[in-house]
Amino acid sequence: MNKNCFVSWSGGKDSCLALYKAIESGYEPQKLLTMFSLESGISSAHRLDENIFRAQAEAIGVESIIGRAEFNDYENVFVSYIKSFKEQGINYGVFGDIDLEEHRQWEEKVCEKAAITAVLPLWKISRKDIVKEFINLGFKAKIAVVDTTSLDTKFLGQDLSLSLIGEIEDFGADACGENGEFHTVVYDGPIFKKSIKLNFGTEVIPVGEKWAHIKIQL
Repeated sequence: MNKNCFVSWSGGKDSCLALYKAIESGYEPQKLLTMFSLESGISSAHRLDENIFRAQAEAIGVESIIGRAEFNDYENVFVSYIKSFKEQGINYGVFGDIDLEEHRQWEEKVCEKAAITAVLPLWKISRKDIVKEFINLGFKAKIAVVDTTSLDTKFLGQDLSLSLIGEIEDFGADACGENGEFHTVVYDGPIFKKSIKLNFGTEVIPVGEKWAHIKIQL
């Protein structure tokens, strides 16, 4: 059986490092699948526009697939996409989850429906070790979204670095943001053929009662 895979792609550090580790293990990425909310027209958690995902995929050299679903129909739409991937000879799905068991169970469930095997390259690695490895490998990412109940909006637009991770921890937040304290957008690194030039706005945009982000454009 070939090791063709799709990657559940958020545009952030965890899915990126999972892709990197999958490639190192011999998997061959064919698709980067990103799910968009039909209600908002942007990616759900990271709040990024479609053109950013296209630019990332082009820089990496893997096709970008944008799925669109209403909240209540998310699982059905996701499964329909990966069933089509299976028909194209893709046998594995790569996910960037670390230690949230309910996430793994969902990923294994939906992949099983499509006769695809779920692969979690980051599973049970220390959260802090993951973000340190990401940085030390030379990946570049900026913070795109913060949970304002956990982090100050001053972190928006800042580059991930070992010193910044220390500041995040000083706020009492998880170094990897695995509890949703922050989300990132990756723009360069070992699997990128070229760096993506991102332009960050300065206005802090509130999202609901506790989130904030800034506008990011190419």
